[in-house]
Amino acid sequence: MIQAATRAAIQAVTGHFDRVVVIYNPHSTGDGPGNGEQLRAQLAQRLPATVVQLAQTQHAGHAVELAERAVSEHPATLVVSASGDGGYHEVVNGVMRARRRVPGAGVCAVLASGNANDHATAVQERPLVEAIVAGTVSQMDLLEVLIDGQEPRYAHSYVGLGITPVVAVEFNQHDLDAVKESLLALRSVWRYRPFTITHDGHRIQLDSLVFANIDRMAKYATLSQESSPTDGTYETLLIRHRSKLKLLASVLRLVRGTHEVISREEPYAFTTATPMPVQMDGEVHQVETGVEVVVSCAPAAVSVIR
Repeated sequence: MIQAATRAAIQAVTGHFDRVVVIYNPHSTGDGPGNGEQLRAQLAQRLPATVVQLAQTQHAGHAVELAERAVSEHPATLVVSASGDGGYHEVVNGVMRARRRVPGAGVCAVLASGNANDHATAVQERPLVEAIVAGTVSQMDLLEVLIDGQEPRYAHSYVGLGITPVVAVEFNQHDLDAVKESLLALRSVWRYRPFTITHDGHRIQLDSLVFANIDRMAKYATLSQESSPTDGTYETLLIRHRSKLKLLASVLRLVRGTHEVISREEPYAFTTATPMPVQMDGEVHQVETGVEVVVSCAPAAVSVIR
């Protein structure tokens, strides 16, 4: 049984799928159900021997369970998230959970169908149906987040604390021009309060701390044009707490792609001084006081079609 699972996992990572599972949220902002049906129809014509199944989520976190089950039951499965960044976040974590039992099992892909499609915009090279038909699998880095007492969590695009992910979510709700961009940034800055962490034995008061696997966060925020999800590194953006005016200037530099970021290979560890939300690909996770968080790059951690 284990040998059969291992053979199926090897088959999966070489790009020979005999099953595709498309996971979608029927209540998402985009047309996940319609896009999933369209993909199934296209694959029925072009890959008639491949089984394509649709699976809809019923509650938050359900995509993790569906992806894990699909890959655990049949390792040679391509799991497609017909959603935005948040839905794909869950699918990636479901596949990674299954891989802890069957190394190398499962392949991921995203069919952009949400409000925030930063990952698809950053990494997809062609229409997804063409990528699936071509069957070329590549390996992609992930951000691994270790939080005391919890199983590892993975982010395909970014992990953020503070104002930057808040602004990113706000920006994704709008089509921006220069005036609206500045007004939204000003509103976010005016309402914002800093947070405190301990890093390398020092307490630091920050306005923002971001770890990035791709070159952008939200449609209008450029982190680093040099960032790549296949280079074995990740980018960090840190904004220390300062005046509101200086914070506004930092946010606008981020939007315009001129804020300083640092590439890292080594993990970044910190301890929370207060309860705080941590955003991973737009999904919010609450972290309690006094908890150690370690963020690192997991090189070539997941197999993808793009």
